[in-house]
Amino acid sequence: MRVITGKARGMKLKSLEGTELIRPTADMVKEAMFSIVQFDVEDAVVLDLFSGSGQLGIEALSRGARKVYFVDSSPVAVSVIKENLAHTKLEENAVIVNMPNSAFLRSAKEKIDIALLDPPYGKKLIQRSLPALTEIMSSDGIIICEHETECRLPEEENGFAISKTHKYGKISLTVYRRKEYAAEDEEEESV
Repeated sequence: MRVITGKARGMKLKSLEGTELIRPTADMVKEAMFSIVQFDVEDAVVLDLFSGSGQLGIEALSRGARKVYFVDSSPVAVSVIKENLAHTKLEENAVIVNMPNSAFLRSAKEKIDIALLDPPYGKKLIQRSLPALTEIMSSDGIIICEHETECRLPEEENGFAISKTHKYGKISLTVYRRKEYAAEDEEEESV
């Protein structure tokens, strides 16, 4: 596991060991995720929900995000995130939150520009998080969800709609944007 580009390009990251629920995002999928938001990351407020090792948020910081919230309920994950941030020297703009995702979403005060969700599969955590998450997103916010391809996500949630779904074998990335932006994405794709 490594940082793909930006200030910390090529730096290796520590991963979480010893649990089947931890499944680091593959480099190919991470590259695809960040190509979707490549022009939106710089100076953005990013949420890495279900952070695990923190690799998605660290990638965002490396690419110039103004602030990244790393949210994970596991103290072990939080420890690994801290180590990875120190190793990459990107801790200055990082906010590490050790609490359940639902508690963070209910208590968040700052609007989020980009939310990156890569929860453990098979637990419907994306579906349960979307209602509260959409409430804290900025007006032009982007939500990217990594999930197993057979997982069905809602078409719409609180004014956000699926704008695109990208498939990578058994893994898919689903992108949510406000309905007006999602419609523009669909028009561009059909041209």
